Amino acid sequence: MKLSVLAISVTAIACLSHVADSFTTIPNTRINSPPLLKRKPLYSSVVDNTSSSNDDDVCTIQILMSDTGGGHRASANALRDAFDVLHPGKIEVDIVDIYTDYGPFFPYNAYVECYKIMAEYSFLWKIFFEFGETPFGLWLNEFLLELCCFDPFKECLDRPSCSTTKRADMVVSVHPLCQDLPLKILSYLDSNGQTRATTARTTPFATVVTDLGGAHPTWFNPGVDKCFVPSDALYQKARDRKITPEQIIQYGLPIRKGFWSDPSTASSPSSTTTTTAAAASSNNNPGFFERLFGGGGGAKQTPQKSSSSPTVAKVNAKDALRAELGLKPSIPTVLVVGGGDGMGGIIEQAKSLGSKLNADGTS
Repeated sequence: MKLSVLAISVTAIACLSHVADSFTTIPNTRINSPPLLKRKPLYSSVVDNTSSSNDDDVCTIQILMSDTGGGHRASANALRDAFDVLHPGKIEVDIVDIYTDYGPFFPYNAYVECYKIMAEYSFLWKIFFEFGETPFGLWLNEFLLELCCFDPFKECLDRPSCSTTKRADMVVSVHPLCQDLPLKILSYLDSNGQTRATTARTTPFATVVTDLGGAHPTWFNPGVDKCFVPSDALYQKARDRKITPEQIIQYGLPIRKGFWSDPSTASSPSSTTTTTAAAASSNNNPGFFERLFGGGGGAKQTPQKSSSSPTVAKVNAKDALRAELGLKPSIPTVLVVGGGDGMGGIIEQAKSLGSKLNADGTS
């Protein structure tokens, strides 16, 4: 029975790679290690024999995040949905806003409200961000978190996960402030309270970075088993923080289920690297991104003469998509992308861009 639990847990570890593998819009460029995580003993494989049968049949993953902006929970939901599609009935996911639910007092239990204030007054965000990435700021944050939040966060990580009576077989972080302390707590739990040294940890831990072009140093902890990054810039930031190439997996960002090509065509866990564009073209059922950027699979459905070149197909697909979205085909369309809750001045940028285009006669 213990062996069956271990097998299911290893499946969950491998599954994390296939989530990014099958449902991202940016192809991977760096995959450095064969097995995703070292096959070390997992907590669930050494529990006593009084555990319920469901504990043995289901692998559980706890995803740690905070609702500071929409991207962290959206990424967590995307991973959960992909697990459900790739391994139906085998993996249960527990998504926790650890600061809101387990923060002992202000400001830890009010991060969401504080974030909204800093989004409104960006100079506050700048001050906290830049101070927090200094060596002293990093040390102070880690010291205060461990001093104030160790016990309440331990309650979170030690709680029965999903429908089982055991804690999670694996922990995944999709937030920059969910690395340092959770790693120490897992070491403490895995060693039966003997030490907080990260070398004692046996529960698998992975970070999925949800920022794209820049990221705070707290995202990157060399004690994790795997760190998923979406870009070359963040690959280098991870390396600067002493994370080894063997620990880093570079993929695109997790994307919401509504943007998948077709959930029923998700690649199986044993398949090789597949992007959504490849999945779409394989069954001529393109998703939004494929129709927008790649021309979709529809143009390849029926062989045509030379006029059906990739360039022509792409133009036709974009014209069809413009009509579907109600966009005027005679004028340019600009997509402005920014952070959650309007972070980064996205409203001002959009208004300024509109004014500029109008002044130039583009209307």
